[in-house]
Amino acid sequence: MKYIGAHVSASGGICNAILNAEAIGANAFALFTRNQRSWVSKPLAQEEVAAFRKLLVERGFDPHYVLPHDSYLINLGSPDGETLQKSRAAFLDEMQRAEQLGLHLMNFHPGSHLKKMSEEDCLDQIAGEINLALAKTQGVTAVIENTAGQGSNLGWKFEHLARIIDGVDDKSRVGVCIDTCHTIAAGYDISTEMGYNFCFDEFDRIVGFRYLRAIHLNDSKKGSGSHVDRHETLGNGAIGKAFFSRFMNDPRFDGMPIILETPDPALWKEEIAWLRGLLAG
Repeated sequence: MKYIGAHVSASGGICNAILNAEAIGANAFALFTRNQRSWVSKPLAQEEVAAFRKLLVERGFDPHYVLPHDSYLINLGSPDGETLQKSRAAFLDEMQRAEQLGLHLMNFHPGSHLKKMSEEDCLDQIAGEINLALAKTQGVTAVIENTAGQGSNLGWKFEHLARIIDGVDDKSRVGVCIDTCHTIAAGYDISTEMGYNFCFDEFDRIVGFRYLRAIHLNDSKKGSGSHVDRHETLGNGAIGKAFFSRFMNDPRFDGMPIILETPDPALWKEEIAWLRGLLAG
């Protein structure tokens, strides 16, 4: 079964994310549990946590298909000591918030070396930071998102993801989120049937589908190998409509949150319905 939703707003309180997801016909969703542009946020109130957990059940959402995303400021690969300390504290806070809310995943971008350290050292540092957060939390999987490879961002090669996972002690609590826009921008041309098959065969060979925990389903304004992260509405970009039909009928992507981050929230309900209409039978 496909669990489809979008990264919805939690403005006005995290319970609003549930209502916003329900309004677009979703059975999965993503959210920020804190201000994504601030290093420090006030703790979740006990009442807020209880209300979120209760409403999630009442509105029929399974917490396994809710995908919180961490702050954009966090860089677990930072070569700067002060930034790394802030990132470490903020990432732990994100993981602990997910744990409080009864959620099982925390999606994050791996990090950037800023051209001040080697790729290998940066990837190993990211793995070490994941280990620190996992040691202080329970039940939450750290979900590494692949990137478009802009600037010095790592995670755009499947080999980067595999190296991070290799350095994580508890393999049961690390996973991957594939963003389809990032994937084509990184040079995996999933717009054709041949490219689709090659990409996911490579992912399985290098990383392994056993680590796939989530999908960010987006079209891309830019083509294969652009290394430019610009999302487009479904079927209107470089990936094209045929990919989405292929994807929706691929059972390897069943049983995980599939999250739209397409640029027009007014279209999310329509896009979700269109995706469901692509299912054979």
